Amino acid sequence: MQRPTGVTILAVLAAIGGIFGILGGLTLLGFGSFFAAVGLGGFAFVFGLLALVIGVAELAFAYGAWTLKPWGWQLGIVASAAYVAVLIVEVVLGYAAVTSAVIGIVVSAVIIYYLNKPEIRKAFGAPDTGWPFMGGA
Repeated sequence: MQRPTGVTILAVLAAIGGIFGILGGLTLLGFGSFFAAVGLGGFAFVFGLLALVIGVAELAFAYGAWTLKPWGWQLGIVASAAYVAVLIVEVVLGYAAVTSAVIGIVVSAVIIYYLNKPEIRKAFGAPDTGWPFMGGA
């Protein structure tokens, strides 16, 4: 099956985001000792690791979406949902503005909606309903 244009766009954007996420995570980890001097070393370390994990997940999704792997569809759904959770935590802790979090939540919701369209699920080999490989119909 030919890859839908929207999936191609998602894969390219995820690859770019993954590269920047990894670079940002490495930067935070590298400057952790500097931030420790002002009492923020622990936060820099945690956010650096989180950025690395998200960056690697984005690269994995990019590959899975580009090659239409069924696990790529699952990773796209899980990563988008996890991003919403991270945004909510950032707003609650005061690290993000509500307006930017709302934009991120809307983008994630659109991605989840798009990945659940019947033709997109079919392109990835996902069942029409349910969760693949976990008793989906």
